[in-house]
Amino acid sequence: MLSVIILFPDVTTAQSMAFDTREATIDSVHHVLFSGLSTCREVVSAFLSRIEALNHHTNAIISLNPNALDIADSLDEALSAGNVTGPLFGIPILLKDNYDTIDVPTTGGNLALANSQPAEDAPSVIALKRAGAIILGKTNLHELALEGLSVSSLGGQTINPYDSTRTPGGSSGGTGAAVAASFSVFGTGTDTVNSLRSPASANSLFSIRPTRGLITRTGIIPISYTQDTIGPIVRTMKDVAVALTVMASTGYDEADNATALVPPSSRNFDYAAGLGNGTLKGLRLGVLNGFFNRTDGSETNPVNQAMDGMIRKLEDAGVMMVEIDEGIYNCTDIAILDTQRFEYRELMDAYLSHPSLSGKHPKTLRGLYARSGANGIGDFLVIPTQYEYVNTALASSTRNTTYTTIQSKISNITLALGSTFSRNNLDAIIYPEQKNLVVKIGFPSQTGRNGILAALTGSPVVTVPVGFSERSESAPVGVPIGMEILGRPWTEEKLLQIGYEVEKLGRVRRVPQWAKEVVEMKRYEKVPVVIPDTGNIPKVYPLGML
Repeated sequence: MLSVIILFPDVTTAQSMAFDTREATIDSVHHVLFSGLSTCREVVSAFLSRIEALNHHTNAIISLNPNALDIADSLDEALSAGNVTGPLFGIPILLKDNYDTIDVPTTGGNLALANSQPAEDAPSVIALKRAGAIILGKTNLHELALEGLSVSSLGGQTINPYDSTRTPGGSSGGTGAAVAASFSVFGTGTDTVNSLRSPASANSLFSIRPTRGLITRTGIIPISYTQDTIGPIVRTMKDVAVALTVMASTGYDEADNATALVPPSSRNFDYAAGLGNGTLKGLRLGVLNGFFNRTDGSETNPVNQAMDGMIRKLEDAGVMMVEIDEGIYNCTDIAILDTQRFEYRELMDAYLSHPSLSGKHPKTLRGLYARSGANGIGDFLVIPTQYEYVNTALASSTRNTTYTTIQSKISNITLALGSTFSRNNLDAIIYPEQKNLVVKIGFPSQTGRNGILAALTGSPVVTVPVGFSERSESAPVGVPIGMEILGRPWTEEKLLQIGYEVEKLGRVRRVPQWAKEVVEMKRYEKVPVVIPDTGNIPKVYPLGML
């Protein structure tokens, strides 16, 4: 586990200056804190000022932590006393609003859960706080993380910061949009099928979906035991490695027995320490041709051009590219094995009825979807695909015979993936995160995503930016495009090294046009209140009850 011990005699004597939050990293925050150029309170105030001034562009924030400034003050006291520990000391971060926190409610973006207040932090949140992170607040998500459009009844529609006509991916789209706009140093997300990687791709960011079990899922609003994972979304590969190190320090958790699968070599591992020890030269990377859409079109061509350009860069760097044309790698066929509909109700019933969850809220999934508002319509958002999915989930369970068959087929595809790695002597496999550009606001679903293979097999994946579409009036710097780098289980160190080397091939990431704005820092007495814009929910998504 990384630790930092810095002695600074008196933070009150520091030369005060406004902290520039734009593209801030863990290292840049630590530089101003440990050199005495700024204080934790000023850094937090700078981010709060930016959120207050610019959140209307993207509607990424659901709530802010009322204790953030007090926490910053306590860290400043520790800094003055020379008692600074933790690799995330003073680092402002945002959490997807399905992480349990004692500071603010955990809503899942759902009106019926607006007052649902956990009495305990999720273990991953405890780890982040222990490392010194300051939780600024919560980000919007697709309601209950059930789709990739990042629209919810409590938070409204989050807007892609690069193109005001498009979604930010999802379901962790609020985190993706917020981090892209420099509302925090980094943020957290969850991933059941695509939900860490989709917003990273759509917002020119980096992320990692770790091997299932590396980080406990306890204290996260659940969907699927088989497929759920959690992780960070950030602006640099180094910050991915530091954040993963902290989040994975939770270790074994008896409440999530998947954590028992972690091998000793991956426990308490420092993923940042060896980040620069990798090389691209001599690597063998598989290219999943079945995960591309080579149909000519304005939504697919930019993705193919960006990926082809990255493949040429990798070859020039000494990578051997191996074409993978096996018919088993077809996202449409693989998606049939999705376990969510069988596992969702049972997991949600357990979560909603847990004694640590206080505040007014439904105690079962059926109760949540049976609620109605004062105007007679539902207290939650239902889009067509989500409506059908929940209807199925309410009637299905892990006791279904079909579920047993599906789990058997998942085992088969997991073995097939391992065979592909062995037969071709691969270090990793690459493909675009999404076959087409992230969809526009108003689409009924987030089409073309490739996350299902890793989700079912529990494989780790690093996502890196690889390019942009052409600039346009609505997308002045272009629409971001991302690539997935998939590895064998427990190969996070190697994948992070590959991602780090890819990042060094050329600075692909761009800042959203409006996010280049410098925001004057306010000196707050208390944390401001941010009210999400719920009037921007596209009318194509009817509100209703099941």
